[in-house]
Amino acid sequence: RTFASWGVDYVKEDWCNAEGLDAPTQYTKFRDALAHSGRPIVLSICEWGSNQPWNWAPPVGNLWRTTGDISDRWASMLSLLDLSSQHAAVAGPGHWNDPDMLEIGNGGMTNDEYRAHMSLWALMAAPLMAGNDLRAMSKTTHDILTNPEVLAVDQDSLGVQGTLMQEYPPERQVWAKKMKDGSMAVVMLNRANVSTEITTSFRRVGLSAGKATVRDLWAHEDKGTFTDRYSATVPAHGVVMLRVTPA
Repeated sequence: RTFASWGVDYVKEDWCNAEGLDAPTQYTKFRDALAHSGRPIVLSICEWGSNQPWNWAPPVGNLWRTTGDISDRWASMLSLLDLSSQHAAVAGPGHWNDPDMLEIGNGGMTNDEYRAHMSLWALMAAPLMAGNDLRAMSKTTHDILTNPEVLAVDQDSLGVQGTLMQEYPPERQVWAKKMKDGSMAVVMLNRANVSTEITTSFRRVGLSAGKATVRDLWAHEDKGTFTDRYSATVPAHGVVMLRVTPA
């Protein structure tokens, strides 16, 4: 009730000093208390995936951490991507996997790496929380965080968490997310240290074979209509993010 009286919209409850307690029981108590506070308040469960929240948290909280804390490094971001993506099936409107906050603009990664970070979190329908100093960010950081076409992928009302659809070799990956309008959001991810060409078929990302229009969401550019497949050169530690719509 105190939180509600302060106008609080969001409570994140960490699993600190909780030895001997049962996580589902304790977080359910918090859920019930917030439900009776007289104000809609989002409950963020943060026990770092240590109690397998994907098995019990969807009816308890609005989001739950699937991983330990992120750091501002390429390897850390990829590690959390790989962990959180394992639980895509339980995500949906009102209850989300949380791979931790965005590190964009904190200086530990390149701008290509930050665009990859933003693209992949959006594709996973992750809660997007800026972890940088908003008072002193560069224009590039601002543009990455506020790209409306990328944000639209994260916020799509169908609420699907995107998944890995293609991996060969392991450094060249294609991720895809079904959108409410029937299109697919596609992220071509290059985990290697050199630029490379990545090709994917429309069938591989979940569409029927045939013609589809392709839009590049970072270039804000329509690439045209293609038949059966699409190829792009992807920078080292970078992405090409697309919206693919059956023609």
